Amino acid sequence: MTTTSSGGEPAQATADREIVISRVIGAPRELVFEAFTGLRHLSRWWGPEGFSTKTRSFEFCVGGVWDFVMHGPDGTDYQEWITWREIVPPERIALLHGESRDDPNTFESLLTFEPAGDRTRIVMRTVFRTKELRDEAAEKYHAIEGGEQTLRNLAAYVAELTRNGAES
Repeated sequence: MTTTSSGGEPAQATADREIVISRVIGAPRELVFEAFTGLRHLSRWWGPEGFSTKTRSFEFCVGGVWDFVMHGPDGTDYQEWITWREIVPPERIALLHGESRDDPNTFESLLTFEPAGDRTRIVMRTVFRTKELRDEAAEKYHAIEGGEQTLRNLAAYVAELTRNGAES
């Protein structure tokens, strides 16, 4: 069986352009999916350690957009734009991510939410247009560490929801 990217390319054709990050989160996937897709949750955990997120607009549907700014701990603002390309609750989300609607350096991400007993394995597979853009994201913007920190923040947030008895 050949694995394909969300763009339909064989996975081996994208290996030098991708970053894959995963984490097991101690909650059912419906709750993890809700925390990942609900605006009231996102600003509480989205981004690497020390970052905060301010949403300008949010519409979670295929073709909808999340327009936001990530504020870095050093005071730098990062303009962000996500277009939702596929949504299959609570299994997967495909998105296009860049600095703006017309950013020529957008990248695709496919997120899967896999049941693991009473826990959830979330896998974030990001494919860049070129190997150079992937390397720049990893080296200049610390995308791998930032992605791992983001999923760690998600896990901590979901653990807090679970402790407080919140269902979603």
